[in-house]
Amino acid sequence: MTQDTSKKPSRAEAESAFKTIIKWAGDDPTRDGLKETPSRVARAFEEFFKGYGEDPESILQKTFEEIEGYDEMIVLRGIRFESHCEHHMAPIIGKAWVAYIPRGRVVGISKLARVVDAYAKRLQIQEKMTAQIANTIQKVLDPEGVAVVIKAEHHCMTTRGVHKHGTDMVTSRMLGVFRENAITRQEFLAMVTEDQGR
Repeated sequence: MTQDTSKKPSRAEAESAFKTIIKWAGDDPTRDGLKETPSRVARAFEEFFKGYGEDPESILQKTFEEIEGYDEMIVLRGIRFESHCEHHMAPIIGKAWVAYIPRGRVVGISKLARVVDAYAKRLQIQEKMTAQIANTIQKVLDPEGVAVVIKAEHHCMTTRGVHKHGTDMVTSRMLGVFRENAITRQEFLAMVTEDQGR
């Protein structure tokens, strides 16, 4: 789902808001070191949240059917991502492991990483992001099954609040054969564990 830009504030309005935040924090947005900061932050936010302008389903549209009958697991491991939590807008830094078992067609592996980024570059909670990635791959590719594991550090609890440094959160979503077949699921989870130990 793309953002409705008809009601989107202008860049000037965003920069004005950041000036207000600087004042609220206790500093002077007109001093030399901060004069360009509202503009820089606005540009950074465009990058942080560019996922709102992307359609994850369209990313997966181009597929390849000449696969010589390949029907085993395809796994893309350790996809690094940066996101922001929707509760505090604090960074979420992590990795995703994505697998699927094709049903006659495959997608270019970079597209799996792009789907992760399209959802990561939005205000998120990890549970929802995990489900969105898996559900989109299942819907568009119609494979035998999809598995997604995400492991991430949430700065909303490591750099503020309870300050629990070194903690991370792990979420998973298993669809199709990954949910139904314990051996298939375990094979995927073994690949995730092996990758984390490198």
